[in-house]
This record gives sequence, C-alpha cells and structure tokens, in this order.
Amino acid sequence: MTDPLGRAANAHVSSQDEAQILDAIDKWLDRDVKDRVMALEHADAYPREMVEHMKELGLFGATISREYGGLGLPAGTYAKIVTRISEVWMSLTGIFNSHLIMSAAVERFGTDEQRERFLPRFASGEIRGGLALTEPNCGTDLQAIRTTAVHQGDNFTVNGTKTWISNGIEGTCFAVLVKTDTEAEPRHKGMSLLLAEKGHGFTVGRKLEKIGYKGIDAAELIFENFQVSEDNLIGGEEGRGFHQAVGGLELGRINVAARGVGIANAALKEATAYSQVRETMGKPICQHQAIQLKLADMATRCQAAKLLTEYAATAYDRGERCDMEAGMAKLYASEAALENAQECMRIHGGYGYSTEFPVERLYRDAPLLCIGEGTNEMQRIIIARQLIARNPA
Repeated sequence: MTDPLGRAANAHVSSQDEAQILDAIDKWLDRDVKDRVMALEHADAYPREMVEHMKELGLFGATISREYGGLGLPAGTYAKIVTRISEVWMSLTGIFNSHLIMSAAVERFGTDEQRERFLPRFASGEIRGGLALTEPNCGTDLQAIRTTAVHQGDNFTVNGTKTWISNGIEGTCFAVLVKTDTEAEPRHKGMSLLLAEKGHGFTVGRKLEKIGYKGIDAAELIFENFQVSEDNLIGGEEGRGFHQAVGGLELGRINVAARGVGIANAALKEATAYSQVRETMGKPICQHQAIQLKLADMATRCQAAKLLTEYAATAYDRGERCDMEAGMAKLYASEAALENAQECMRIHGGYGYSTEFPVERLYRDAPLLCIGEGTNEMQRIIIARQLIARNPA
C-alpha cells in the first residue's frame, strides 16, 4: 500500500519492539564502535567490520518493507536509530542513508520486477550503493544536470560525471539521475532515474577529501558510453526521474535532522561532563554562571531539535506531505548541532582544539549538516513557500 505521494506504508512498530531495536543498537555501539572511532576517524579509514555488523543488524534494510526482507521501520524509529549512531560516529549513518534513499526510489516508483530483483539484495546489504544526483556544476539546481542517457535498442548509453556521491567507492549500485530528453521543457520532464551497477564504462574518478565526515567515501563517478538495460529505468517510463529523485528528500532531510540531534546531544554530553571536572578559581567551571548559560542554551537546542524531528517523522509516517516539516527539522537541528559543537569547543578551551578529544570531530562534522540534502538557505525558501501555499489570504 502506498500513500498519495508514492511512499510505501511501513508496518507499525510497537513501543516494545522499538525499545528492543534501540537497545540492540546501543549495545553494538558500546561494544564495537565507541572505542574504535578515534583511530578510524583520524585514519579516514572505511569501517568494513562495522559495515558487516550493520548488515547483521538489518540497517541496510531499515526502511525497506518486510515483504522484501527489510525491517519495515517507520521514519520515527529510523530517526531515533540515526540519532543514537550519530552521537557516537555520524559517518556510519551516511553509509546506509543514501543506500536507503535509493532503495525507497525503487520501492515507491519501481516496477514489480525491479522490486523483486533489487530490494531483497538491498535489504541484506549484498548490494550497497546510493543516490547519484550531484554534478560538478549542479547541486541544488538538479534540473541543470548534464549527464545524458540515450535510448538505443534495449539499452541506454550513459555519459557524464557525478560528484560528491556517498558510497561511491565501496558501493556497487546507484540510482543515477540522467537526461533522457535534452530538449524537454520544462527541463524536469526530460529527466529519468536509472539503476546503474558498476561495470565497463562506469568508473570511480577520485575519492574526494573532506574536513569531516571521515570514513565514509565520497567520490566522483564517471560514465563513458556506459550501457544500462532499459529494464533498469525506474518505473519503466522516461521523464519521471526528477519527481522520483526529490521524492526521497523528505526522508533524507529527516535523516539529516536526526544526525543534527545526535551531534547536538553529543556536544552537550561532552560539555556537561567536562565542566564538572575542569576547575578554575577554585571550583568546577559548571558553577560559573557564564558556563551555565551556555549549557542551558545547548540543552534547550537539543530538546527543540528532537521535537521538530519527531514531528516531521510523524507527519511522514502518516503519509502527509511534509517538505515544510522536514525542512524545519533539518534547518533547526543542523544549526543546533553547529552551535552546540562550537559551544562545546569553547567550554573545553584549549583541549577542545586537541585531536585527543572528540570535540574537534563534532566541530568538523556539524557544518556538513547545514549544506547536505539542500542548503539551509534553500530550506528557508521551501518553508516560506509552503507556509504561504497552506495559508492563502
């Protein structure tokens, strides 16, 4: 069953089942992740062993329906998982988030044959990948893409370059946004979404270095006369790609908001703990009013970001249009993460600038959230437009 926006209706998860899922996540983070983050982060090393654990936990099928082997989790539960993991190491969430947006495009808009062929292998983690939208001269304005796919016989011939693609090196399958009609007006009517599995003519250009968000690979993908079967055209109909691609942005923005809650929470916890052991003028700095004001603001941001994210996820799970709600959550939670990370660094003083403490990682990771899944400037425009549309004079 799907809602009017084409979203698959996931099974309800009881509070008891959700608690068990979150408990399993917490135990995994405590046992296998927390003590290894620092070394992997500084080496910018891909966490292969953790990826295998995520496969065992079912995270690559978190939002894929149970009939295809996924967990069928609602967005509300998924957001809580993302928040918990982001408190420990945000990079891990990127490995399965982009993958799940690709999976959602297949489940919402794909043919029955495509669902049966791809979704079980997506859910198990046998095939991992993501969404390939961005190009060197095209980010927010997706209609400006230049990658083309020419329909010839039973195949499409793809040429072009994608950039900043998560899982680009380690992933093997991507939902690639292409132009199948370069003359179409408006431009979005000439765009299609193809499932491209790596092969001859599909190469990785280079790994893109980042100041934060380490461990997860972001890369250029190059297509040179790459052949894709027409059976891999999502939905089997050309000209639907733009709608299919942006259809995943609501869940993607809820994911980014949940990451923001995680980063904000982690910064608050680090700052609160440090302020009780660091002393100046004969007493812990948490007893200084200047520090108390910072902690109060940090705690308030965490709670507000959490509630906005839950509100957006609830609207999504009800099947409602929620681009405004998701935009609000993403905007506020990402800014909360950035502000809390900065305040945490200030509370730590010189130690906050040291690579021996997790503070500097939070400080490097947070800015990405204000850029990814649509810049916060774009979120404000989306929010304002929807506000006006929903409240006509």
